[in-house]
Amino acid sequence: MFTFAHLSDPHLPLPPVRWSELLSKRATGWLSWRRRRRFIHRPEALAATLADLRAAAPEHIVVTGDIANISTAAEFRQAATWLSDLGAPTDVTVIPGNHDAYVRCPAGRDFGQWGAYMAGDTAPESTPPAFPFVRRRGPVAFVGLTTAVPMPVFIAAGTLGARQIARFEDIMRGLADEGLCRVVLIHHPPQIGGASRRKGLTDAAAFRAAVARVGADLILHGHNHRAVLAHIETPHGGVPVLGAASASAAPGTRYGAGGYNLVRVSAEADNWAIDVEVRVIEDDLASCRVDQRFRLVAPRPRVAPAQAA
Repeated sequence: MFTFAHLSDPHLPLPPVRWSELLSKRATGWLSWRRRRRFIHRPEALAATLADLRAAAPEHIVVTGDIANISTAAEFRQAATWLSDLGAPTDVTVIPGNHDAYVRCPAGRDFGQWGAYMAGDTAPESTPPAFPFVRRRGPVAFVGLTTAVPMPVFIAAGTLGARQIARFEDIMRGLADEGLCRVVLIHHPPQIGGASRRKGLTDAAAFRAAVARVGADLILHGHNHRAVLAHIETPHGGVPVLGAASASAAPGTRYGAGGYNLVRVSAEADNWAIDVEVRVIEDDLASCRVDQRFRLVAPRPRVAPAQAA
């Protein structure tokens, strides 16, 4: 059995912002933080999540984006420190979210500072990070994607792009031959109805078509700040799509109590047994409790041969 934790959308407290940094889309994000979001994403709530996670002692941790809020230089530095406290790059895998690419930033001064947490097994750390990437841990292959691209004001959508989707297909076909449990990390929910057009994945249909061709055993996402289970239909059955709540959302706020997902993967005959615990922050902000437990069963993937060019 292999155990990993799925965190998402911690939205660390916003450090002081220079007025010059607000001459962009950041201005609306800063106002949103000051008026509403700082009361939802509370440091003590995130502390409860992390204390519970450390007690669970997972073998690996994945973070599906939105560590930052408005993509300032101070936020990226703060996030780098937070990640180093969370664990070593070998033990923590990260992908970015839309708030981590709120505006366009110079290379090396953006989420690329977290590149050690996004480097694949056989690829060196790079600036900018290369996507998709693959990290093999125990019986699991984590496949990291990015949907994080700067968008206009009031738009929180994401895009994969045709090149990344094509590369994703190639990688997933190769991993199918390795007999690993293929867990895909993506920030925006890719399922039908996963998010509104303003907040959704612009090429979700193309991504779902790719999943239908190459399969997957589990897809993890964030963005919605709620724990949600959905599916993408394929010729071989539904691929489970699991969203995580915000790791820092305080109980009684807009999204309800935040938390994280604890996932245990084990091989059973011809299937992967994937046991999920949805853990939520208690009202006293001191600990977490089990909100849901369920098992997902994923047949070992059978992938159709690639089409000849």
